Amino acid sequence: MSKVNIVRFASKNGDGFYDALKKNIDSFFKENNIAPTGNSSLRWKTVAMVSLFFVPYIFIISGIGASSVFLYFGLWALMGFGMIGVGCGVHHDSNHGSYSANKNVNKVVGDIVNVVGGYDVTWRIQHNVLHHTYTNIEGLDEDIDAGGLLRFSPHSKKLAVHRFQHIYGWFLYCLLTIQWVTYKDYVLLFQYNKKGLLKKERITLGKALLELSIYKVIYFTYILVLPIMYSGMPWQYVVGGFMLLHAIAGLGLSCIFQLAHVLESSEYPLPTDDRKMGNSWAVHQMLNTANFSPKSHWIFWFVGGLNYQVEHHLFPHISHVHYPQIAKIVKSTAEQYGVPYKVMPTFVNALAEHWRMLKKMGQ
Repeated sequence: MSKVNIVRFASKNGDGFYDALKKNIDSFFKENNIAPTGNSSLRWKTVAMVSLFFVPYIFIISGIGASSVFLYFGLWALMGFGMIGVGCGVHHDSNHGSYSANKNVNKVVGDIVNVVGGYDVTWRIQHNVLHHTYTNIEGLDEDIDAGGLLRFSPHSKKLAVHRFQHIYGWFLYCLLTIQWVTYKDYVLLFQYNKKGLLKKERITLGKALLELSIYKVIYFTYILVLPIMYSGMPWQYVVGGFMLLHAIAGLGLSCIFQLAHVLESSEYPLPTDDRKMGNSWAVHQMLNTANFSPKSHWIFWFVGGLNYQVEHHLFPHISHVHYPQIAKIVKSTAEQYGVPYKVMPTFVNALAEHWRMLKKMGQ
């Protein structure tokens, strides 16, 4: 069985930065008598985001959307934005265990990823275990492994086609969630089973395959079969709406997550021959993560606080509703200890830097 070839981070780095930061953050919650998990605003957001996905769907299968082609595809587009909102602002917190102090609530709300075409088991392994632990480390962080057509890391093999990736990459981003809802979860289950990672989720390969297959049947039944039967539109229009939904969701989710790490300012360090890293885990996160649009309340609300990726990577157990408050503490503590704190002022600035990084990695 092939195991994950893990690395070991330095035990201390940054002259006590993370210890001081954790103490400051703990003091903030204690002094203000605030729980680090979600609050009523997060519950209202859950209602809003789930509604943004399912209300248009109800209009589609009820035949209301058939009154106009523009309205019909507009409803599918709204579902795409709803999928982004559910992914970033609802199940993301839940699958990190930060939505509620109640584990059962986290489990129930987190399972919504299964309803919108994903699978909570593979999501937690790829995101929580591999990406959050080994951010931007070649061969461990699967978020920078784009399967060959895209080159996100300076340590990845460069192909001739990559010189154009800053142009075609955005179209490939539109296929992100299509991959997830069709075949990628199956591929990942076999990979993670070989690496012994399914054991961390306390599930066997057989049970995971059965669960995943049931979820996929349910998903494709309601997302394609029912609209074909009841929407009053030709099947080609249904498939077109489905593709539009996922093009919007794939592009949106790709941009939100890649803007935090695949940047010119990221370090992309490699371990030594004995699999040791030069920095501690916390300093490593600071060197390979950036925030964007910290002053935009709308972006913060819609992307589930993931424009505060620095705070999220350092404290994934804290709900995103608290990120703007703790960001002030993280920034001041980082300045105190001489640790970089990377912020891009706007979403457009972040997109531009990501575009430059794609071009750089291709040339």
